Amino acid sequence: MRHRLLSTLLVAAALAGCEGNARMADDGPRFPEPDRPVSELGSNQFSTEDQRDSRGEASTVMELAEIAEGMTVADIGAGNGYYTVRLAERVGDDGRVLAQDIDGAALTRLARRIERYRLENVSIRQGELADPMLPAASFDRIFMVHMYHEIESPYEFLWRMWPALRDGGQVVVVDIDRPTDQHGIDPLLLSCEFEAVGYELVAFKDAPELAGYYAQFKAAATRPAPGEIERCRGDRAALGARAERPA
Repeated sequence: MRHRLLSTLLVAAALAGCEGNARMADDGPRFPEPDRPVSELGSNQFSTEDQRDSRGEASTVMELAEIAEGMTVADIGAGNGYYTVRLAERVGDDGRVLAQDIDGAALTRLARRIERYRLENVSIRQGELADPMLPAASFDRIFMVHMYHEIESPYEFLWRMWPALRDGGQVVVVDIDRPTDQHGIDPLLLSCEFEAVGYELVAFKDAPELAGYYAQFKAAATRPAPGEIERCRGDRAALGARAERPA
């Protein structure tokens, strides 16, 4: 009984990993490759949780995202769970938080933290490099904080994430305006990649307290087929010209 929660979390992560391996072996649709480099994994731990709290990072993001009790949210690239535990408190007993990561060892550590904090409204899932493995029509908010620039196949990842939003659900991105191989992404490129796959930008804010910027997207009315996705050019001049084109 003592370790029931931890055991359940670890089994869920292991099963998700097995499902992910099976899906990776399937022949599926082909998506465009990004016209930009990709950051190495795991180098976004730029400060301690106390330092992040001292500048009000999580509270600012949750206020901007209008997180309320009873919501169901996903924390993509949850890592050690900085956002996971704070979201769990914000959504309350009637809400749910799904913490996702591709790193099984990180999920094991996070499972122990969830058990230690007795967070019964949190579950964990191991995702894939190109698929967050989220259940359909399940989330009011999906968080992607300081991790988007590490996604190797952004068009496929975002395309597969699109169905996970509930009606009115939105995706929250926090990142830094600098080259993608330096753990950031130009906000114009971020918006271009999201819009290419079937999302619309609904909010943007430069936010020094977040060590970067805040962007929020909703699902557009339709999602393009993989073969219809137009790859975004990575240079700012091309992005500016694309943004100025008439709809």
